[in-house]
Amino acid sequence: MALVRVTVKGDRPKTKNRREISVCIFDCLAVMLYCDSCRLDGGFVELLQTVLCSSKCPEQIQVLCAAILREMSPCNDLILSCDEIQDTKLLSLVSSVLLAQGKKSEVSAVGQRIVKVLERRLPEGQSARYLLPVLSNVISLSPESLTEEQTNVVSKKMTDWLRYASIQQGVAQPSGGFFSNPRTRQPGPVTEMDGAIATDFFTVLSVGQYYTQDQWLNVQAFSMLRNWLLCYGGKGLETPKSGDKSGMDRSVTSMVSTTSTSSRLLPPKERLREKAFEYCQRLIEQSNRRECFSFLKILHGRICGDATYARALMPIAQFFLNHSKMAAVDSDAIYKHLFTDIPAQLFHNPSLAFEFVQFCKDNSQLFTETSSIFRQSFPNLFKFLAWNSPPLISEFVDLLPFLLDASTAVEIFHLLLDLPCLTAALDVQLRSAALSTSERAASDPAVKPATCLEAFRHPLYKSMFQYLLRTKSVPEDAPERLIPLRQLLGSLASSPRVVQCAETVPVLLELFFRVVAEFADGPLINQLVVLLLQRSDQLYEIPAFKDDVYRVLSSQLVVLCKLHPALVVELSTEILEFSGTVTHLPLLQVWAIGEYMSVSYDKRCTVEQINRFFETLEAMLFEITQLRPLASTPSYAPRAISALMATLTKLAARSQDLIPRVSMFLSKMRTFVQSPAVTSVYCEEDLEEILIRATELMNLLKMPSVAQFVFTPPVDVASTRFQREVNDSLPFALRIVTRLLEPTPGFMPG
Repeated sequence: MALVRVTVKGDRPKTKNRREISVCIFDCLAVMLYCDSCRLDGGFVELLQTVLCSSKCPEQIQVLCAAILREMSPCNDLILSCDEIQDTKLLSLVSSVLLAQGKKSEVSAVGQRIVKVLERRLPEGQSARYLLPVLSNVISLSPESLTEEQTNVVSKKMTDWLRYASIQQGVAQPSGGFFSNPRTRQPGPVTEMDGAIATDFFTVLSVGQYYTQDQWLNVQAFSMLRNWLLCYGGKGLETPKSGDKSGMDRSVTSMVSTTSTSSRLLPPKERLREKAFEYCQRLIEQSNRRECFSFLKILHGRICGDATYARALMPIAQFFLNHSKMAAVDSDAIYKHLFTDIPAQLFHNPSLAFEFVQFCKDNSQLFTETSSIFRQSFPNLFKFLAWNSPPLISEFVDLLPFLLDASTAVEIFHLLLDLPCLTAALDVQLRSAALSTSERAASDPAVKPATCLEAFRHPLYKSMFQYLLRTKSVPEDAPERLIPLRQLLGSLASSPRVVQCAETVPVLLELFFRVVAEFADGPLINQLVVLLLQRSDQLYEIPAFKDDVYRVLSSQLVVLCKLHPALVVELSTEILEFSGTVTHLPLLQVWAIGEYMSVSYDKRCTVEQINRFFETLEAMLFEITQLRPLASTPSYAPRAISALMATLTKLAARSQDLIPRVSMFLSKMRTFVQSPAVTSVYCEEDLEEILIRATELMNLLKMPSVAQFVFTPPVDVASTRFQREVNDSLPFALRIVTRLLEPTPGFMPG
């Protein structure tokens, strides 16, 4: 505090003291920002206000004092007033503190003072530049604080700033050093965006190396023009609302209706609307210049190689996206660089990742209509999600439908299942890039890599990493090529980032199938079903992830079968191959065989196909029922045994020569469930469930015509409501048949 008092007493502080004071006040501000409960005593608050208003105080210290006072708002010890302040910089700082108090009286006082300063001629060295942001805040906080006379004063000023700013460039301010040259070159004219000399008035799109004070005022006036017109451009006061376009429409209509004749005779509001309309016309004319494209391409070429300018590339791409079609300009090179380099190099920058994905989401419709590069770049875009999974999941839910079509569906399916693996690979890539040159020396091909980092540079794994980290779509028909890499990256499966990424996959998988269902034809559905069966045994080793993916894939198998019931017949060979292993037999795959291996869904279904499926499933059920309670032998869920029995019964109903075989098998289930070896594996309720289902199915087969109708309805009945209800409540139907065949005591047929 003693150092701060130096600025109030005596001469200006020495340079050393000034630095110490700045550090002291900055530390105070930091404490205020990070400690909500921190309060300063009244004496220090009074001192801050004194320093803020002192003409001896350096500007840097005044800015810090104002920041602390704003942070303390509302403050009861405040004695500041803007009534007598003449200096525009100081008035801006003091006004910012007063506005932060949130009192309408303070807002009104600031507004009155700002207008009073603006209506008179400012002294040499003073500028209105510092006052317009304050005035804009006054409009936002309390537009009614200005009278009509005051709004007319400001409207006149804004008209002059918008229309009559200089078209000559500003002069570079001398540095004040020993080598500064007083003989400065005369400033040249401002130019258009394409470099041509401007022949009309200055706007925000005019280009210069340095700008004059009135040009800065032109830019500021335009930035607050919309709010000003919405508040004061009509006959009465109107408060603008966020997103309300009605007021803007009225202002535009009013501007268009204003004629340019006798412009000087118009009232200030109408004249401002007229000049605002001319200004907007001028902006449209500047924006429509074809040369803008060449200028932006030159700019893109200068900054595209520097990662620090990555954010600037998105507005450039946005301009080409909006206007290149109209101007017949090829912009693919702009898009290709944007989607190739930025995701690959900066996926680990969280703020950039959000901005980039948001940019893609906002323009996804335009991209899909104008350029194929967007969809082809999905492997690169998914790097953002793989590294920043929780924050970006909602954006990718919106983005994924635009990346999907018949050409990308299969590859995206694989990528979604390998997303946690991609996260692990990106982690290895970053750590490898951080190694020194000696540490990154090529690995010995003859020696098996011991770590993921060694494998990243090893010839055996190099092509696998390159494929997983690819920047564009490369259709791949052999997903098993990544099996060794998934196993290698298993050491990173417990990484928090990898686990978080894995948790997003089920959501995106379900969305994937919903979108694909809208455009997929029979061949694509068949391809996805085969891949679904393949990949169910080729997943990254995270137990919870595998369980969630199994759940989604099983439910989506049902959806795909309903979309294209003939797939079971068309893929009979492939399904039989995957059905050869009990361990990885999906329950719903068994259900699909029993449900859709029927002439009701495909006339190409033959007895030979039914018999082949029956023999395969019969062997599986026999293997399960022969299992013994060994430590290494898993017990199968009662639902799996019940599903196998039901499917065998359905197939037998469609090829009735098989009925004796399945009936004999079902009759042996009582012996199976009573075996001591089996009772040690299953609980009593499970065994009872298996026995009841076996009895119900066996009873149904005693009436082959009824069984055929229930399990294999005619084509004209297969899709009726009655048959759907029978299928949905099959256990109930089985119980009815059982009661018919085994009447209770005392039941007398009529």
